[in-house]
Amino acid sequence: MTNPYQWVDSLNRRVFLRTSAAGIGAAALASLVPPSPVLGDSLTHHLSKAKRIIYLFQSGAPSQMDLFDPKPALANKRGEDLPDSIRQGQRLTTMTSGQAKFPVAPSIFRFAQHGESGMWFSELMPHMSRMADEFCMIRTLHTEAINHDPAITFSQTGSQLAGRPSIGAWASYGLGSENKDLPAYVVLTSFGSGRPDDQPLYDRLWSSGFLPTMHQGVKFRNQGDAVLYLSNPPGVDSTARRSTLDRLKSLNTQHHQILGDPEIQSRIAQYEMAFRMQSSVPELLDVKSEPAHVLEMYGPDVNRPGSYAANCLLARRLAERDVRFVQLFHMGWDHHGGLPSAIRGQCRDTDQATAALIVDLKQRGLLNDTLIVWGGEFGRTIYSQGGITEDNYGRDHHPRCFTVLMAGAGVKKGLTYGVTDDYCYNIVENPMHVHDLNATILHLMGVDHTRLTYRYQGRDFRLTDIHGEIMHNVLA
Repeated sequence: MTNPYQWVDSLNRRVFLRTSAAGIGAAALASLVPPSPVLGDSLTHHLSKAKRIIYLFQSGAPSQMDLFDPKPALANKRGEDLPDSIRQGQRLTTMTSGQAKFPVAPSIFRFAQHGESGMWFSELMPHMSRMADEFCMIRTLHTEAINHDPAITFSQTGSQLAGRPSIGAWASYGLGSENKDLPAYVVLTSFGSGRPDDQPLYDRLWSSGFLPTMHQGVKFRNQGDAVLYLSNPPGVDSTARRSTLDRLKSLNTQHHQILGDPEIQSRIAQYEMAFRMQSSVPELLDVKSEPAHVLEMYGPDVNRPGSYAANCLLARRLAERDVRFVQLFHMGWDHHGGLPSAIRGQCRDTDQATAALIVDLKQRGLLNDTLIVWGGEFGRTIYSQGGITEDNYGRDHHPRCFTVLMAGAGVKKGLTYGVTDDYCYNIVENPMHVHDLNATILHLMGVDHTRLTYRYQGRDFRLTDIHGEIMHNVLA
């Protein structure tokens, strides 16, 4: 026969443990782990330049030598084998490691210098090139991973292995929220027209990892309700919903008093946030109030929900509402074959809307305290994967050098930083590691990356692990 007092006995054991050794351990832990910031609170270590981040992540790895890093001297080397002195025994992916030759594939696209800075852009980016004097172009970023999933995971979490908190979660944990009605960390995704079947994205890329779950990125969906289960089910109105949440809060509060589990507090906070989002999210998504000239600035795709252009406009609206970290993931940049056609499609998706976002923020006085980051997980090889013709080629993964753009709060305008070799294969001057980029992003937000830590399983973790240097040369 089941013991009718079994649950009570279990509870008593929990109470005993909580009030004895476990209680002492919890008190000791609390003295080591800094409290998670709440609305209006933060763990800033110095004066910040950026109040918020908009990270335009180009998933799949854009080809730097077709967009930002011209190598005109290679025009006469088309089809020649990449010299061993340049390759230097670099490990290759399984997609090209079996090739007998590595034929050089110079870009077929024209380049020109733009703005007072003379920054180089490909003809594929006519709108972004007009913003040349707003950008800081970093040509010498490098990473440790050679395949997509570990490389994207590394850029977002500082580790190639899944399970660590993402950069947006770290920002939420360290800086808290400025808006009580919207999450501190919002994620938007879009499919590129260059390659609609590109590498998938996983929700763990915006995970809170071992941080409290309230810092998880909230993904806005492209179809149906922007956030799952945000709408009330049929027959349930706002009053009934509020009553249900009040009862749940009471039960969860009692549970927390018994167990002391901080995740229970996170659960309460997330229920309350979801209730407030029932009003704030529909208002956020309603762009009917946007003037026609603003919609036109973002391009024709702005009226298609879930497009990159629509998400850029939404990012501006989130920035206006002081959302701390907005991340757009745009898929479709993985061009192992048919690159010229595919990259044209990707640039049609992203060029006009990216430039419009910067102009829009600047006109509203938001660019001065908003940091924009544009880039992917690694670069592309100068040699072609498979065959090569005058107007067609593909490129394999290349972690040794690639280009990232930054604009807005705290970065030098019109600066081209770093130099690659004649084959856009190795770094010649001013390398920047992914850890350095992340350390610099946090620095601009007022956070010392070496001090933003969280104790987990007996170790203090941070976004940059034991690495990372602030790149002061790119800072204004």
